[in-house]
Amino acid sequence: MKKDKINIAIACELAPAKAIIPIIKKLKLLEEEGELNWKKSKIIALTHGKGTEKLVKDYCEELYPIGEGRASGQKKRNTFQLAYLIIKDIFKAINALKNKNIDLLISCGNAGDVRKSIIAAKLLKIPILHIEQDIYNPIEVIAYANIITVPNKNYKDFLIEKYYISEKSSSEKSNSKKNNPEKSNSETNIPNKNIDKIKVIHGYPMASYVNDFVANENLQTKEEIITKYGFGEFILLFLGGDIRSEDLKNTILAIKRLDFPTLIAPYRFKKELIEKIVNSDNETDTSKIKVVDEFVDILSLMKIAKLLIYGAGMGMTIEAGVLEVPSIKIAGFHEEHSSVDLAKELSIPILKIEEIEEFLANGNEIAKPNGDMLIKNSSIAIDKVLEIINYLDFNNLPKKSGFKVMKAIWKERSKYR
Repeated sequence: MKKDKINIAIACELAPAKAIIPIIKKLKLLEEEGELNWKKSKIIALTHGKGTEKLVKDYCEELYPIGEGRASGQKKRNTFQLAYLIIKDIFKAINALKNKNIDLLISCGNAGDVRKSIIAAKLLKIPILHIEQDIYNPIEVIAYANIITVPNKNYKDFLIEKYYISEKSSSEKSNSKKNNPEKSNSETNIPNKNIDKIKVIHGYPMASYVNDFVANENLQTKEEIITKYGFGEFILLFLGGDIRSEDLKNTILAIKRLDFPTLIAPYRFKKELIEKIVNSDNETDTSKIKVVDEFVDILSLMKIAKLLIYGAGMGMTIEAGVLEVPSIKIAGFHEEHSSVDLAKELSIPILKIEEIEEFLANGNEIAKPNGDMLIKNSSIAIDKVLEIINYLDFNNLPKKSGFKVMKAIWKERSKYR
């Protein structure tokens, strides 16, 4: 018998929102066709960071801001201030979720919104489904998710073997070890891989969002971009989370030496900081370089760019692939990253900052990535996630992994602080 209603909360920053939106769109479509195990759904969103609320508002009945990210270049907060703000935002998330009979929280990404929302859901005993894309660098609180989705089986194996994520709780593992003292640590720490907690969905839902955005003719025209920025052909430099503040000057100087019209999208950095660096060098011509606002229609700029050079992760790699933009990914400070794996699959060169100028000067041809694979697999991934939600047994959920997993992830993440 169908349930009358299901209440779902989503937690997302800007890029993860693009992964969740196509899932919600398909959910609503199947709901109208009577294909799901409930009659009607209510979606509420816990939004985090600039632009997210605008992105998800058409797909949700209620919106609750739970905080803003801190862009690099802003004044750093001390540990006490940071802890206070996180706790304050957790209470915002709790207040947004409580007394609403939420059946499921869906989170995606590895930033503050996930941490705050999952902690709030855990305290309120709300089931949690986490869509993981940055497999090598997940956020530590996914230890408290009931179900985690991953793009392929290799990533499932990685989460099990690296972080010991399984259906068994920490206490159950401990008891198992006591009852079987003859087993080695590796045998007790790494569980049976035939588990249901980690679900393989075979793709990235976000690719569908990008494809639909283009198909629905939401992109600006080339003429509109020329009118706004003055460039018809340009390099687009995207400064995201894979660029550290101390690398900015060398990155911008390397781009300036290319002597080609360039638009710089600061994204994770303050626009004023980037403009200051651009204008700090009197030896090179700055007339061909313009810094755009921190949050712009980046897909339109990418679509007509002659070349995209980006220091960012999975979201930008998916977008570059779907839009089939000739691209160079800057080798970031993460030695292992899912976006690196995907860039290699798409034949996107991964170069250190100091290698870019010589690479281009030598006339290396940069092929367009093949986005067809991403779009096809995205549809499979969306269907898989909806299948998980539709047949979720709320009375028999996979158990949360707990503190041991959280500690293992925390230790790994600490390398990049």
